[in-house]
Amino acid sequence: MKMLINGKLIDKDEKIAVLNPFNNEIVDHVPQGNREDVKNAINAANKAKKSMQAMSSRKVSRILYDIHQELKEKSKEISKLICLETGKPIRDSKIEMDRSLQTLLMAAEEAKRIYGETVPMDAAIAGKNVFGFTMKIPLGVVAAITPFNYPVNLAMHKLAPALAAKNTVVLKPSSKAPLASLKMAEILAKHLPDGAVNSVTGGGEILGDAMVTSPLVNKISFTGSIPTGVSIAQKAGMKKLTMELGGNDPMIVMDDANIDVAVTAAVSGAYLNAGQVCMGVKRIILHEKIADQFTDQFVSSTRKLKMGDPMDPDTDIGPLIDEEAAIHVERVVDDAVGNGAQLLCGGRRKGAFYEATVLDNVHEEMELVKKETFGPLSPIIRVKNLNEAIRVANNTQYGLQAGVFTQSIENAKIAVNQIEAGSVLINKQPTFRTDNMLFGGFKMSGMGKEGVKYAVEDMTRSKMVIIG
Repeated sequence: MKMLINGKLIDKDEKIAVLNPFNNEIVDHVPQGNREDVKNAINAANKAKKSMQAMSSRKVSRILYDIHQELKEKSKEISKLICLETGKPIRDSKIEMDRSLQTLLMAAEEAKRIYGETVPMDAAIAGKNVFGFTMKIPLGVVAAITPFNYPVNLAMHKLAPALAAKNTVVLKPSSKAPLASLKMAEILAKHLPDGAVNSVTGGGEILGDAMVTSPLVNKISFTGSIPTGVSIAQKAGMKKLTMELGGNDPMIVMDDANIDVAVTAAVSGAYLNAGQVCMGVKRIILHEKIADQFTDQFVSSTRKLKMGDPMDPDTDIGPLIDEEAAIHVERVVDDAVGNGAQLLCGGRRKGAFYEATVLDNVHEEMELVKKETFGPLSPIIRVKNLNEAIRVANNTQYGLQAGVFTQSIENAKIAVNQIEAGSVLINKQPTFRTDNMLFGGFKMSGMGKEGVKYAVEDMTRSKMVIIG
């Protein structure tokens, strides 16, 4: 697979091997790009701005529909790439492609819905006989920096809204899983002016720094870690930023909850993509009255999950992105057990695989729950009441999403008002997301919002027009 700059596929002598985390075999190679490649990609995007902005909204929308059709035809091929490079089970890889296609369709529709507004100028003393309105115009060049865990859908959430708003883009995917997103970018670029879509691959620190500091980049949309996000914010200057920096999402289960529904939701939310999900269920907070019942059912359901070859359609849990990630999970679990947590099931590593693991009697100061842990883990924290549950839920630097299971509207109202998170879901696990909903966290989980309509709006700037 190659980089894409100004409509041309670019290769390099120096390569990065993309490994299959299931068997450590090489899936493909990508070029080791450098600062000059980033500069060329940004220059190409900058030159393509006029061509993009000259298109009508209808034409942009039509092009995105055409891209949707081609991507749909190649969905099976790209799903396989996702599976091979990330270890995500093929069933979930297909779901990611379906969601990516839906995200693109939504962007095609939103391309025709970018509205300004009239301003009542005569509400001010000097405004009599003056007509005023706002226009939404493109930002220009958008830099998209994406992680490994959802290589296509997270890239699509950045590129599709940017293009719908008539911007140009430079994509830098994770070097651990760049193949599917590079393929997607190639298909996008085929239908657009040269330079409208570019992709570069290589070391994150070198390439990312070159993108972040370029005066020709108008917006950075980044999904990744807090340290990298903070570094970007410090270097970006006056650029617009959208930052999704992860989560430590709580799922609260109250004593009046439907336990069967809550258990099913927790299993789905904790182990999706082997727990490598920013809005995964990272902490299960149980009311003490139902804690034993929930835990028994939850452990029983967890034991039924099948871990194995991601290409097997029956596999529930594949490997983590690499063995280093699995070793980290192993370390934090061992630390928790050493500090008093009770291991109920799982807890074993084999290479890049880590078993679905449930730990009871977890306390808030354990590294397992103090920091975001990417792995198939379910730490259980027991509480006496809703107030304590909310206090525990808020005891984190993150604030992405939170789920609360209760049959009480009063409990729901209190939780919605007091939980510090960008989304609070009642009787849904925090892993729940539709691609049109407002999405983005509070505190160190980031800034700005995704969700196609909201992302499109954030990919524009407002110009005031006055007619005297």
